[in-house]
Formats: sequence, C-alpha cells, structure tokens
Amino acid sequence: MNERLKVFGGGAVLALMGFLIAYQFVEPATPTTLRLATGGAGGAYQAFGEEYAGLLAENGITLELRQTSGSVENLKLLADPEGGIDVAFVQGGIVDQPVEGVESLGSVYYEPLWVFTRVSTRPVRLPDLAGRRIAIGPEGSGTRALALRVLAETGITPAKATLLPDDAAAAHQALREGRIDAVMTIGSPLSPLVRGMLADEGLTLMSFDRADAYVLRNRFLTALRLPQGAVDIERNIPARDITLLAPAAILVAREDLSPALAGLLLRAATRVHGEGGLFEKPGEFPSPRRVELPLSDEAARFYKSGSPWLQRFLPFWAADLVDRLKVLLVPLVTLLLPLSKILPPAYRWRIRSRIYRWYRDLLDIELAARQANDPAARDRLVARLDSIERDVKQISVPLSHADALYSLRMHLGVVRDSLERQGWGVVGETPH
Repeated sequence: MNERLKVFGGGAVLALMGFLIAYQFVEPATPTTLRLATGGAGGAYQAFGEEYAGLLAENGITLELRQTSGSVENLKLLADPEGGIDVAFVQGGIVDQPVEGVESLGSVYYEPLWVFTRVSTRPVRLPDLAGRRIAIGPEGSGTRALALRVLAETGITPAKATLLPDDAAAAHQALREGRIDAVMTIGSPLSPLVRGMLADEGLTLMSFDRADAYVLRNRFLTALRLPQGAVDIERNIPARDITLLAPAAILVAREDLSPALAGLLLRAATRVHGEGGLFEKPGEFPSPRRVELPLSDEAARFYKSGSPWLQRFLPFWAADLVDRLKVLLVPLVTLLLPLSKILPPAYRWRIRSRIYRWYRDLLDIELAARQANDPAARDRLVARLDSIERDVKQISVPLSHADALYSLRMHLGVVRDSLERQGWGVVGETPH
C-alpha cells in the first residue's frame, strides 16, 4: 500500500500541479448581464432590442436596454470604456475612421431613409427642398448624420434650408400642422413611427430618382425598391413604386465582449432577422457585409461555420463552461496520458526491486563460498544467509507479485543445497 501511495500519489500531485497551473489561464466566468444601447423610445432599435432580450433570457442572460439619442451617441458610449455599454445598434455610414476598442458583429437589416412631405406641398425631388424647413433628427442620431450628408451632396446646406433637430414623432405632428415642410427619418418599415407616416393620407413619400448616383458616392448605401401597395395592398400604400436609399443597421460590440456572448447575440440576431422582411431576403441577415468596423473573430467564425459546436448540443451555460475549461486538456494530454503509461511499470519495478535486490547477495555468497577454506569464513557466510532469510520473511508484497517472492525463497533453498553439496554439512536454518 505504501509503495502504491508513493508511486501513484506522486503522480497525482504532479497532475494536480499541472491542473493548478493550467487553471490560471482559464478565462473568467462569462457575465450574465449585457447592456445594449438602442435609440429613442418607439424606434426599431428599441423593438429589436426587446426581442433580443427575450431570446437571451432563455439562456440565463439579462440584456439591459439603454435608450439614447441614436447611432452617433451609441458609438460614442461604446468607444468609452466608462460608457457602461457592451453592445449597440449603429447605423451604417456614420463611421468614417476606425474606433479603438470597438468591433462589428455584422449587419442585421436595412434602414431606409424616408423623406415625407405634405401632399399639398408635394416637392417631387430632393433638390426641391432647398429653402424649406426640414426636420433631420436630433444631435447624436444616425438620421441627422446621413441627412446632412445626402442634403450636402444635393447642394442643400444649412445656409440654404432650415434644418431642425426634431425627432420623428414630433416632426410628424409638425408636418401635419404645416409648421415644417419635410421630415427625414431612418428606420425599419416595421417601426410604428414609419408606418404611421406611411398610413397618413395627408403625407406623401419622396422617391430618390438618382439613387444609383448616391450609392456610387456612398458605398455603405443600398438602393431599395418599395413596390406599389407593398405596405398595404388594400389601401395601396404606397400609391406608386418608390426608390429608397438605405444604410444597414449594424450590431457592434466592445472588443472585450465575451466570445460566448458574441456567439449568443449572433444566434439571437439570426432568429430575429434571418426570416427576412420587406426589403431583406430570407437568410440575407445577419451578414458580415455592409459593415464599416472590423469584424470580430467570433463573428467571422460564426459566419463561416455557424454556431459553436458545443452550443448546438448543450445548454448555453454548459457549453460555455466546457469551452472555458478546455485549457485544462493541456495537463490531461501532457501529464495524465504519459503518467498512465509510466506509473504502472514504475510501481511494478518498485515492488519487484524489494525482492530482486537480494539476488546480488545470494550471488556474492555463492562466489565467496568457493573460496572459504576456514570454518570462521564459512560461519560468517552461513550467518549472512540466515540473515537474508529472516529479512525475506518480513517482505510483504501484493498478491500479484507473490510469485517473485516465492521464487526468491526457493532460490535461498537452492543456495543452501549448493553449500551442503560442497561438504559443509547441514547449513544454517531450514528454509520455510
């Protein structure tokens, strides 16, 4: 038992040390709370954020939604390590340079730029808005950033029109009352604000007749066709085919976001956006295209291979735990497997060495006996043989090694017999 403890106990200590060293490299536990920057109340970002929150809750993750003024503020909060935001929806086209510490998880749907005017005023083309009062969204919103860009390319600057910071809800009411002449807003066609303006019989939706030219100058834009009656066939909304300009909504995250949570968010995005919509084909989103920030490594793997293999078969918490602890395979492979091959032979050697070490003494006695001519020398050899026999009787070995012990005792008898044949008479003790 002592030999087994020495051999296998030492191996266990070595393996434990390996596991303890490897454990230092195990990633921290995945957070159970995420903070998502959306946009204003009632907007598409808010609605989609609520859907994401429901899906993540199924996996034990709490998604806290934070209302903001829009994409520009979202990106600023995300870039600030003290901003308290992990993930955000950001409108394509607002990023003109790399943002440190921020990566993209992919685009998730198209966000058309809607331009509404009153039917009674009815500007036909964007240049007709020169000199008019135009609501382009509040400071910090993606709508304002894109509206300023498109208007400037059309030749309409703040010096040539009155550009107002009203949000879509306030601007809709102001447009109905004639206090402004146009509303520019960005949002999903599922947005209640957009649907409300589309259904308003006093408003008309402008079509971009030079959409392809804008796309050539702004590669983040896509020209979309809204067919006549696509929103409401019975009421024939819209009353004619409309061409729209649309950036993509992008899901962005801090680069230190847990890979497990990034994968979970992309699974949620697939369930929310994967079926397509009024402009999106089924399976078109989420997508690694139409993004202006570097794609995260986890997102790149997701678009190439789908959900992580473990998450396809295990609950999220279990898959995450196994993934984090996979570093412990290092001591398993480098220590346990070799030890499993080394320790059993080492144990056998330790046990048998307790027996085999006596054979050198037996050989020495036999060699010395051939040269022992005086009685005193012979008595010393006999005493030595008796001592060996007494020591051998004290040896305890496992049953699996008893054959070697009995062989040694048999060979002790062989040596005694050899001495007797040399004329020594009855030599010492009778072996048992």
